[in-house]
Amino acid sequence: MRKSTLSLVDDRPMRGANHSASAPVPPDGPDFELIELLFFAYRDFVGEPDRLLARHGFGRAHHRVLHFINRHQGLTVAELLDILEITKQSLARVLKDLVRGGFVEQRAGAEDRRQRLLFLTPRGQALAQGLAGMQGARIARALGATGAAHRPVIARFLAELIDSERGAEVATDPAAS
Repeated sequence: MRKSTLSLVDDRPMRGANHSASAPVPPDGPDFELIELLFFAYRDFVGEPDRLLARHGFGRAHHRVLHFINRHQGLTVAELLDILEITKQSLARVLKDLVRGGFVEQRAGAEDRRQRLLFLTPRGQALAQGLAGMQGARIARALGATGAAHRPVIARFLAELIDSERGAEVATDPAAS
């Protein structure tokens, strides 16, 4: 990164007078400003949760599992594999950590006893809510600065970044909020 094109003040990207929310899309190349803003936004969006997870010996994979089980209690292992697009082996390692730590419990399905349904324990719910609270506060602050009326446009923008075959409708479904 070159200091002449991007200066960091308090670890936030700043462009001085040239920085504008209404800056036009560059006609002949990538929009490096938005790319950099996404890098920095992601870094800070996951940074605080990463520190909380580290206290438990967990990482981002654990965070994703906690998040989706929290949002969909009773989710099957197969459904979670589809959402996360990871291998059974990767999920098994993460689930083992979460089950052993008392954050997740697995129950047999009512109709098919071979099915494993995933639920957060009260300890898991507290951790998932804490993580969501951190990220929710960051989103609320950003929406407060940009105006809550812009939320549909922001949600649409983020959904458009997701490959269409991966189900962007999850990100924009008002019932999922």
